[in-house]
Amino acid sequence: MPNPIDAVASGRTDAFAAAKINLFLHVGDKRADGFHALESLVVFADVGDALTFAASDALKLKIDGPFGSGLAAEGDNLVLRAARALAAHVGCKAAAAITLTKNLPVASGIGGGSADAAAALRGLNELWGLGLSGDALRAIAETLGSDVPVCVDSASAWMEGRGERVTPADGVAGAALVLVNPGVAVPTGPVFAGLKTRRGVGTVPHDVPMGDAEALVAFLKGTSNDLQAPALVIAPVIGEVLGELSRMPGAILWRMSGSGATCFALFEDDGAAQMAAIALARSHAGWWVKAGTIIS
Repeated sequence: MPNPIDAVASGRTDAFAAAKINLFLHVGDKRADGFHALESLVVFADVGDALTFAASDALKLKIDGPFGSGLAAEGDNLVLRAARALAAHVGCKAAAAITLTKNLPVASGIGGGSADAAAALRGLNELWGLGLSGDALRAIAETLGSDVPVCVDSASAWMEGRGERVTPADGVAGAALVLVNPGVAVPTGPVFAGLKTRRGVGTVPHDVPMGDAEALVAFLKGTSNDLQAPALVIAPVIGEVLGELSRMPGAILWRMSGSGATCFALFEDDGAAQMAAIALARSHAGWWVKAGTIIS
């Protein structure tokens, strides 16, 4: 399904790279390929990075935005890798002028780089007039990283395997949330290396009614983020973030996303989420705080 926030207009394509949130994340045994088996319910927020694509005789990338400087030293980031992988797949020249406006913190557990790569696949598929299906784009995305396939549609989904098995999840959209990052980058590798206990995979039913926030939270209380404990060892401030979120009026669930350090809380309604975001931004000026809604 196309991302509803992407747009195409007169020689230029725009794509939205929505923040990815792991409502739960269970980790299984390490597979033969060296990756851990994963199981997660993934949703996307109406908060994210923005990419534009225009015709060019070469592949160019300009990075701006609040967190653009965090990628300045990367000579070959995921957006460029995605462009080259797509071009190689269809046998065309990788040529486009790309601008990435980086609004999401870097290395923060909300899939910023993966969402950017997936948005690049979608945007260039349109710009180059390739007409590739979502399945074809996800096959390319699988070669770029574990979180990239689920970001291609940017829609609520069950994610399994190392991330390559993506199944749509219905009834999750519309919930209000707040995202908080304390300004600490947490690399994924050390978090997995510090993993001592895990829930394992294959124990969570997928046919769970989740038509409203109450049903969703009731289901999620029987799950966890296995990476939260090792991430807390690396970045203890995550515990402070979770504590602050738990005290916000209207908060009904709080947890870390991905490998951290970004945490989220689900709220009773949009008003409570907006008020919490205002309060947290005032009391913690160094934190990145955004209120939002889960998109379809």
